[in-house]
Amino acid sequence: MSQLTDGFGRSFPYLRLSLTEACNFRCSYCLPDGYQADGRPRFLAVDEIARLIRAFAMLGMHKIRLTGGEPSLRKDLDQIIATVAQVPGVRKVAITTNGCLLPRRLPGWHRAGLTALNVSMDSLRRERFHAITGHDRLPEVLEGIALAQALGLQSVKLNAVLLRGLNDDELPQWMAFLRDRPVSVRFIELMRTGDNRDYFERHHLCADVIVGQLLAAGWSERRRAADAGPAREFSHPDHRGSIGIIAPYSKDFCKGCNRLRVTARGDLRLCLFGDFGIALRPLLQSDEDQGALLARITTQLGLKAAGHGLHFGQTGLTPHLASIGG
Repeated sequence: MSQLTDGFGRSFPYLRLSLTEACNFRCSYCLPDGYQADGRPRFLAVDEIARLIRAFAMLGMHKIRLTGGEPSLRKDLDQIIATVAQVPGVRKVAITTNGCLLPRRLPGWHRAGLTALNVSMDSLRRERFHAITGHDRLPEVLEGIALAQALGLQSVKLNAVLLRGLNDDELPQWMAFLRDRPVSVRFIELMRTGDNRDYFERHHLCADVIVGQLLAAGWSERRRAADAGPAREFSHPDHRGSIGIIAPYSKDFCKGCNRLRVTARGDLRLCLFGDFGIALRPLLQSDEDQGALLARITTQLGLKAAGHGLHFGQTGLTPHLASIGG
C-alpha cells in the first residue's frame, strides 16, 4: 500500500529519476544549441541513488523510470539499473532514451534488470528526424527498437512530440508502422518551457487534431485503468500496436497524476512545471538519515498543487525538458 498520497487523494507509485542533464542531441524544441555544462555539482552517484530508491520503495513506490537529459551518457548506467532493480518492492525499471546507443548498450541494460523502454522518435522520415534532432541517427534508433522486441522487454513505447508544420502529417505512416509491431507510439503535445516561447507559439498543435484523425480512421479509445498514466490509449483491430495521446493542456490532465520526479542533483519536484524543488541530497549521504529522508518526502506531498499553470504561461523552474527529463 502506497504511503505517498497528496491532499487531492492522488497516490504516487511512479518515480521519474533524472540521471543527468546532459544530452548528445540538439532537438529543436529542447536544446537547439546543444547541452552547455554549468560547472555546478556533479549528478547523483550510485550510492545516493540506492538510498533514494530504497526510501521511495519503502513508501510504496514500485515503478522507476530513469531519464535525463540522455541517461545513456552515464557510463555507470548498467550499475545504476542493477542497483535499482534489486531494491525490494521495485517491480518495473524503465528508461527513456533518444535511442542512438541502443544497439550497443541495450543488451547490458536488459541483463542488469531493465524491463521497459521508451524511445524518443519524433519522425519516421530520416531527413525530418535529422532536422528535428540535429543528428542523422534514425537507422540506429530503429535497429535498437527491433532489438528491444527481440529481447522481450515487457514494454516498448515510442514518444513523438507533435510539431505543427514539422511532423504533424505523419499519422498515416505511423499507422502503417504499427500494423505489425506490438509497440505503443505516444504523441505528446509540445509544452511551453522557460526557453522555448517563440518556438512553442510557432509549432504547438492541439492533440485533439490527432484524436479526430484517429477516430475517423477507425481507431477506438481504450477504457482507462485505475492506475493509468497521462496517456489516452487508442487501438485498432487491424494493428498490433497502439497509439497514445499525452495532452497536458487538456481539461483535467492533472487529475490522474501518479508520478513524482527527482532531478539529477537530488531535488524532489512535485510537478514537472512546479516553481520549487525540495533538496533530498543532504539526506542521501548516509543510511542513518533514512528516517529523516522518509519524513521529508512524505511531508512535502502536502504542498503538491492540484494542477500546473501551463495555461497561464507558468513554466515554473523548467528551462527546458532536458533539465528534468520530461
